[in-house]
Amino acid sequence: MLDEVILAGGVRRAPSLEGYRVVRAEIAADHEAYLRLRREVFVTEQGLFAGSDLDDVDEDPRRIVLLARADDGEFLGGVRLHPAQPDARDVGWWRGSRLAVKADARQLLGVGAALVRAACAAAEDAGALRFDATVQARNEGLFRRLGWVPRERIHLHDMTHVVMEWPLVRIGRLAEATKSPLGDLIGALVGRSTPGFRGDDGAPVPGSDLVAACDAILPSMVERDPEWAGWCAVLVNVNDLSAMGAEPVGLLDAIGARDASFARRIVRGLAEAAQAWGVPVLGGHTQLGVPAALSVTALGRAERPVPGGGGAPGNQLRLSADLGGGWRPGYHGRQWDSSSHRTSAELRALSGVVPALAPTAAKDVSMAGLVGTAGMLVEASGCRAIIDVAAVPAPSAASVADWFTCFPGFAMLTAEEPGRVSTPAGLPGFVSSAVCGELVPGTGVGLRWPDGTVTDAIDHTVTGLGPAT
Repeated sequence: MLDEVILAGGVRRAPSLEGYRVVRAEIAADHEAYLRLRREVFVTEQGLFAGSDLDDVDEDPRRIVLLARADDGEFLGGVRLHPAQPDARDVGWWRGSRLAVKADARQLLGVGAALVRAACAAAEDAGALRFDATVQARNEGLFRRLGWVPRERIHLHDMTHVVMEWPLVRIGRLAEATKSPLGDLIGALVGRSTPGFRGDDGAPVPGSDLVAACDAILPSMVERDPEWAGWCAVLVNVNDLSAMGAEPVGLLDAIGARDASFARRIVRGLAEAAQAWGVPVLGGHTQLGVPAALSVTALGRAERPVPGGGGAPGNQLRLSADLGGGWRPGYHGRQWDSSSHRTSAELRALSGVVPALAPTAAKDVSMAGLVGTAGMLVEASGCRAIIDVAAVPAPSAASVADWFTCFPGFAMLTAEEPGRVSTPAGLPGFVSSAVCGELVPGTGVGLRWPDGTVTDAIDHTVTGLGPAT
């Protein structure tokens, strides 16, 4: 293998692949070195810009600059990544740009590829759900080899460029991890006695107006935070009933704990939540001397339960959520706590959200996240969802990626006939509600971005349970 690269301007002895590393620019000197290299490459060498290649992205404090440095400190190249709309709210659409490598470091060293890989990782860390770049056509092969997908060819600066996209799979990965085995596991069990309900948040009890729901809390969460686990066991079950349009009437619990002291902590959280929502614990079962475990069954009443699979192409998709509160300590980016600061009256009012909306279908946003839950709603409805990313109600303290994949406390996805008012009457004043998409023919969930582009977040059914019949 050649160990020297001879280029105009000098000779470089090629270091090993471990001879440099990619780091984030932190100080002014780092940024200045990167700007000088950009001028050398894009202004002097390639003539793409006259005088300067600076733009409004360079003024965006959210931008991230990555640098490749040799072990001896020599600067080899850089790239920047940033929200695609510098003057707008970050909606999870990021872009890579101004990839520049010193002339004598472009062969054998793999600096450009390393910078691109690092930018992909940094974009995901920054909360991107879409990451693209417009690259010169001669570099398309490099990006393809790195896993990027071409979207379109454009003419820019008197040269052919290719718009490339890096596939981000955070949403699909979450849906697969939490819901994809369900069809094979329980498909033969559900929906037999309740036609029209399949994979719903609760189950109508035949011959009555009762609706039953059941949820288990992750054992690791019970072990780590037993009081919060007890609180959440009530929260998620009441939410499930609310999604069905049911008023909760009682709870049953099943507790496993290593000893009475630990069980008492779980019970404390259960009792506080039951009192807050005004729902009595009717009974249950407790087992000591076993690993931590907790599940709760909730009973409610509804004259006409709302199915999760009642949507149809042409329906609007709406999110109604309590955006108050913040990330639960220890669960940043995963659990939004909208409930622990609410009064009992406010918590009880949430059961009226779905009845006030009178939707064709409803789902409580679960651990599959907002997009995964939308995928379950449209799977049961036999269609596809398109979500307008910028229209989704979201708290300012949460990135779009975190909000789309977290457990949000209280959030209801509903399908409704088109033409409904923007904020229906009868909703609690602290609930934010907006139409944020539509149901269309097809399968899965697409995300529609401010430029009109639709990217696939989920390109298949989520649970495998199929449509409700």
